[in-house]
Amino acid sequence: MYLINPYWHRSAFTPIWSISTQQALELIREAVQGERNDELFYDQLIRLAPNPEQASVIASIRNDERGHNQMFRQMYRDLTGYEVTGVSNEQPEQVKSYIAGLQKAFEGELSAVEKYRKIWFGLPSGIYKDTVYGIILDEQKHAAKYNNLLIRNLTGQH
Repeated sequence: MYLINPYWHRSAFTPIWSISTQQALELIREAVQGERNDELFYDQLIRLAPNPEQASVIASIRNDERGHNQMFRQMYRDLTGYEVTGVSNEQPEQVKSYIAGLQKAFEGELSAVEKYRKIWFGLPSGIYKDTVYGIILDEQKHAAKYNNLLIRNLTGQH
């Protein structure tokens, strides 16, 4: 007797959450804006950090986001032959407090992991899929760092 894995359908090689390459490309376009907004939001957090150590942690995350933005732009250009266009110049949400900003950043990193997993499933095997996997790992690392900062600040261990 064979058990059916609920995460797979039709073929053992096609996950139900698979998306088309075209959908992945649209998500990459969105990711370019998301990484830019994260960078600007984190600039605000850096200014609110209670000490240089915490500011340095956030600055390292912000710098990773800059790199991700460039990686997504390059992927899009390589896969389509076009630059990412139509990206808005909207201003990021203003940070209301350091703790609220850390919480928003933590949730944003987890949300990015979910979006980037969709991109990963829509790309063919190879360098682009590997690059997105590396970005996913970075986003998970960022979430862990923001979680640590939240705990330290909520428990008074600045």
